[in-house]
Amino acid sequence: MRQNNIQITQIDWFLICLYFVMCLAGLVNIYSSNYNPEKPEIYNLSQEYGKQLLWFVISITLGFLILLLEGNFLRKFVYEFYGIVITLLIAVLLVGVEKNGAKAWFGFGGFGIQPAEFAKVSVSLAIAKYLSQPGTKLQDSKTRINTFLFILAPALLIMLQPDAGTVIVFASYILVLYREGMGGNFLLFGLFAAIIATISLILKDSEIKLLLIPEELPGQWALSLIMLCFACIGYIGIKQQVQKRQQAKANLYLTIGLIASICIIHSVDYGFEKLLKPHQKERVEILLGLRDDPDGKGYNIDRSKAAIGSGGFTGKGYMNATLANAEQKHVPMQSTDFIFCTLSEEWGFIGSFGVLILFGLFLIRIIYLAERQRSAFTRIYAYCVACIIFFHVMINIGMAIGLAPVIGIPLPFFSYGGLH
Repeated sequence: MRQNNIQITQIDWFLICLYFVMCLAGLVNIYSSNYNPEKPEIYNLSQEYGKQLLWFVISITLGFLILLLEGNFLRKFVYEFYGIVITLLIAVLLVGVEKNGAKAWFGFGGFGIQPAEFAKVSVSLAIAKYLSQPGTKLQDSKTRINTFLFILAPALLIMLQPDAGTVIVFASYILVLYREGMGGNFLLFGLFAAIIATISLILKDSEIKLLLIPEELPGQWALSLIMLCFACIGYIGIKQQVQKRQQAKANLYLTIGLIASICIIHSVDYGFEKLLKPHQKERVEILLGLRDDPDGKGYNIDRSKAAIGSGGFTGKGYMNATLANAEQKHVPMQSTDFIFCTLSEEWGFIGSFGVLILFGLFLIRIIYLAERQRSAFTRIYAYCVACIIFFHVMINIGMAIGLAPVIGIPLPFFSYGGLH
């Protein structure tokens, strides 16, 4: 009991206050975006704001109960929890309820549970426990392979649902691994792969004329040939500039990079067609300029930007939104994926910037506390939480302002959530 008392006295109240401020701000915005004058009570469970209040109370209760548990108790059953989540991800593919084209939910009466959300927690805990074991270092190939398997196993199952948004969030773990000692080359390779994949998508239906080649080539084959030319230049540079004892290693890395690049170029189109739903593919193509939008396929982003722009610098005031409100319904999914629109229209640039400041303080505080942890397990888990929240915020707000395709990622603490 003494250890639990110490835990309670060591609570970081600044972080807790930030959490409450953002949760309450989210509840206030959900109330405004879905306000029903016939059922104005915020605790009315027939309305989204009533349900959100219920989930808020439940989350606080669960958080308090978890705080009372012995830390080693949670750590002891990490792998069992991970196994249960993997089982649920398999089961949902077999008996799950299909919603919006994805088989990602278990239905229980009027409620639904999405195992993919539990996967984020289970993977974070599994990585934290595995990497915190004595003698485990990410510099070892075996450790890197096992760590990536912890991430890839649920990610592949979620791809099969398909839920591209959640899979993208799993990329946030690369930042955690970098903090724990993985070489920066992996970050550079990830950035390079993303750039190559984007260029490949842009060129997938195009024909390109290259020098010294009489006929036009399909865009992806032309890009592959360009990568091969760059690799040849790289081999020459290595021979001229790198010491002989290091040349074999440098050439190996360059060869692996070339092969990986060509594989990405010729597989990204397949993944694009198989993993994304039709409306998601249309939005990505519109964002990349691959198709015109005469039918208004990008209406989500257009209406979102119209609502955000409508707020101006200071906003129209609380409950005074004329576009992102329950009556107008100008913005689709305005209480979930596009809750940022209601906030921006009512509170303007100042309010939007204020929310970004809150998220920044929240993430910085988590990282600050992570660096002060004596336990590697708690440090790694804290970094996982911070990186997941960072990706959610970055992608969700990017969707709202037209800098990212609409892939269904909510804004933490603000979007309507819980079990629904």
